[in-house]
Amino acid sequence: MIDLHTHSWCSDGTESPERVVEAAAAAGCSALALTDHDTLAGLDEAGAKADELGIELVPACEISCAGPYGPLHLLAYFVPRDGATAAALVARRAGRYERNARLLAHLVASGLPITKDEVDAVANGAIVGRPHFAEVLVRNGAAYSIPDAFDRYLSDEHLGVLAVAGTPVREVLSALLDDDAVGSLAHPNDLQRVGTLEATLEVLVAAGLVGLECDYATYDPPARAALRAVAARRGLVATGGSDAHGTRTPDVRVGTGTGDLAVGDDVLRVLRSRRPSRHKAADSTP
Repeated sequence: MIDLHTHSWCSDGTESPERVVEAAAAAGCSALALTDHDTLAGLDEAGAKADELGIELVPACEISCAGPYGPLHLLAYFVPRDGATAAALVARRAGRYERNARLLAHLVASGLPITKDEVDAVANGAIVGRPHFAEVLVRNGAAYSIPDAFDRYLSDEHLGVLAVAGTPVREVLSALLDDDAVGSLAHPNDLQRVGTLEATLEVLVAAGLVGLECDYATYDPPARAALRAVAARRGLVATGGSDAHGTRTPDVRVGTGTGDLAVGDDVLRVLRSRRPSRHKAADSTP
């Protein structure tokens, strides 16, 4: 089995990239993707450990995008360290810093107990994301848990325009095409819940989307089956992963999710076959 959605402390996870790979190997994974938010910073460390343990590391990241109907996250696979996608991530991180400043000002103006120093201390040098804000709010008694902090203060629906700081998704998909990489829409039930999934897919598939994250750790079997049906209808690869963040998601483990995740390694084979260069090669065959 494999895990195509994991996070380290290079973004908002709590474990080192090396430790994420060790957890994947211990779970029996033959391959994993380290998909830190808007960065490829952990890939060298993770790659060295993967080589040592004999499992495949897929160079990847999770990119925050501005979709046609609101914010969304795109899982990018086979991303080169230098290229159009890496350049877009530099600009994306600048946008994240600006969003974080506006978010902090919003929370402080709302009377919540949080400071920049506290958020930076929790992030410990990693790219700051909303889970770091959530952890500070929990520590300071403004929320019972990280999910509670999101429900009360930090969800896309709650923040509205403050949550929309992503790179236009068409630009990201175009960069992936240039880099011989592929994209899969992450945790699509976020869009299903607000009624925009089908309309979003209409736009994204036309722009080059390859996958849909159907087997997500916290989705129940009927939800996973319904998403696989959507993927089949749209010609998308049904991808899957745990979205493990270490101790920030204590019930979700690398490789097995909440206990029943089992993404087959055939998914990675199919994803690889959908890379743009494979189609170009096929088109040029006499």
